[in-house]
Amino acid sequence: MPANLTFDGLKKAVASGEIDTVVTCLTDMQGRLMGKRFVAQHFVESAWEETHCCNYLLATDLEMTTVQGYESTSWAAGYGDYMMKPDLATLRRIPWLPGTALVMCDVLDHHTHEPVPHAPRSVLQKQIARARAMGFEPMMATELEFYLFEQSFAELFDSRYFEPVPLARYNIDYSIFGSSRDEPIMRAIRNGLYGAGIPIECSKGEADAGQEEVNAKYSDALDTADMHAIIKQGVKEIAQAHDASVTFMAKYDHRKAGSSSHVHQSLWQGGKPSFRDEKDPHGMSQLMRHYIAGQLAHAAEITYFLAPYVNSYKRFVVGMFAPTKAVWSLDNRTAGFRVCGEGTKAVRVECRIGGADLNPYLACAALLAAGLDGIEQKMELEPAISGDIYQAGKVREIPKTLGAAAQALHGSTMLRAALGDDVVDHYHRAAQWELEEQNRVVTDWEVARGFERA
Repeated sequence: MPANLTFDGLKKAVASGEIDTVVTCLTDMQGRLMGKRFVAQHFVESAWEETHCCNYLLATDLEMTTVQGYESTSWAAGYGDYMMKPDLATLRRIPWLPGTALVMCDVLDHHTHEPVPHAPRSVLQKQIARARAMGFEPMMATELEFYLFEQSFAELFDSRYFEPVPLARYNIDYSIFGSSRDEPIMRAIRNGLYGAGIPIECSKGEADAGQEEVNAKYSDALDTADMHAIIKQGVKEIAQAHDASVTFMAKYDHRKAGSSSHVHQSLWQGGKPSFRDEKDPHGMSQLMRHYIAGQLAHAAEITYFLAPYVNSYKRFVVGMFAPTKAVWSLDNRTAGFRVCGEGTKAVRVECRIGGADLNPYLACAALLAAGLDGIEQKMELEPAISGDIYQAGKVREIPKTLGAAAQALHGSTMLRAALGDDVVDHYHRAAQWELEEQNRVVTDWEVARGFERA
């Protein structure tokens, strides 16, 4: 779905005083929006062509630490500039911010004006181009889960996130009455995002107290990733406007259900779904079988892009709807890969491994790379597994730790061929840093466990 504001429309809105601010955004390694707020008149006069940013934006951690060890930039290299090139097809109004429009930007090398290879949008665009060269248009959708809390972000920050209080007091999964307490904020989220040109379909209460889910309609892969990033930004900003807060952590409390971001995928050709075969018992084409086989074969290698933090792996718990096995099934929520829409034109594969903390561009790119490799290699799909897959015997497992996933990423011949050595090495360094920080920092759990008893 195209965004809801043309450049001509923006110029008219600026001239009338309706829009006075344009937010220019790139997505960083963590999938967050970074950039500048322009006086709208200056944007339509000149900044629509390009603006610039420090290249450290694609070499920091969650806390914006200037991490060393990257080939792309460092103190020794002086932390120079990248060019931010607005993609005017992504211009949209932002209803929850008065007088504001937003545009996504591609990140280009300051000197060559070529795409920066490890920029998340560039990583996904490369795989989309690969799919199109094979005659396919990748279509995707992401679901997003999060927790909604009574306290504001500032209150929780100042209390060091001590005992956040969910807006809902009990499990409100699908509960209309249970989720009604959250409705003032969730209604503002649905309508605000829809007004920003994002085709929100619905929201619902999820599987634990205070947990919510919001779903947008499927679209082409790049648009889906853009929408995902803007949805996260919008949910946070709208909650903040209500003096509430949210978290997209994969697991904010070990006693609670984790928050996921399931990724639905299909390939289309000539405006028609290529995954459908009416003659197949399950409606799955041979192409779809090859695609899923590729994702299964490379499941361990792509897990880092679905679970990028130490905390991400706390979500993979038996009995809490997060998968632990990288196998496929027919409409079975205990599998890492689930075939949905069996026997219909909407037949697709849903990857259930990713958490709400994933970067949508990198996750979609990695899944696409693995699936396309399955097609190119004509990989045979193993039999589906049914029943309680948590209890399945010797089957392929999802890596249990970030260290294991990082090792699989680093050694992946497929990802190095698809994404490039520089991209794999860049994100492997990010994983190393996350592990280094985990090993360095003393946690509350360690203090409570050992202060008196060690």
